[in-house]
Amino acid sequence: MNENFKKALFDYLLWMGDTTLVLGHRISEWCGHGPILEEDIALTNIALDLLGQARMYLTYAGEVEGKGRTEDDLAYLRDVMDYKNSLLVEQPNGDFAFTIVRQFLFTAFSYHLQDALLSSSDERIRSIAEKAIKEVTYHLRHSSDWVTRLGDGTEESHQKVQDALNEAWMFTDDLFAMLPGDKLLMDEKIIPDFKIIRRKWNDTIKGVIEGAALKLPTETYMMNGGREAKHTEHLGYILADMQFLQRAYPGAKW
Repeated sequence: MNENFKKALFDYLLWMGDTTLVLGHRISEWCGHGPILEEDIALTNIALDLLGQARMYLTYAGEVEGKGRTEDDLAYLRDVMDYKNSLLVEQPNGDFAFTIVRQFLFTAFSYHLQDALLSSSDERIRSIAEKAIKEVTYHLRHSSDWVTRLGDGTEESHQKVQDALNEAWMFTDDLFAMLPGDKLLMDEKIIPDFKIIRRKWNDTIKGVIEGAALKLPTETYMMNGGREAKHTEHLGYILADMQFLQRAYPGAKW
């Protein structure tokens, strides 16, 4: 494995691991605060699923890097400017409508990506996708149902979910950002062409949004830079919370 290819694969795995880790932490903030008991449990389970995906990606990333760093080292001992997660997932939970819309926009992307990765030439990535696709299929159904339920519900719930969609939309372009090294992975059929993933994502989003009597935002300024470690101010606060124990007590174990 030459150095350019190695770096491209490491960067890709880090992006996937960071994105699922940060979103999982965000959703875990709902634990004990869900609108109903059933939804409290559902969100907690989704957070655990994402944490499991993050562990697999970061473990593999550490092995590819070859510097002896474990999943815990990558999760807890990097600073904010070393994180590569997509910008959408670091946005604050806000109200329930925003949490659901953020989850729907990301999960529709993750579903089509994981589905494509089932054909990856990389055995480890393929095995991760085989597990993740089962989880993400449920996540997509769950968030889609809630978007429809809120959008086609009361006047207040409709307005809240529309406002959430308008607010979150500016971060969706960043989901499809690619680095120069990604072409090396595409040439080896390790990852898919994101143009194809975006077309499928657009179809999924459009179908659910129209079914919920909502409108897709237009002429929205798009923010990018997550994979280049250019983040919003919110990520630092997440990491301060998430990394506190490991920073305060290095090497602590249960």
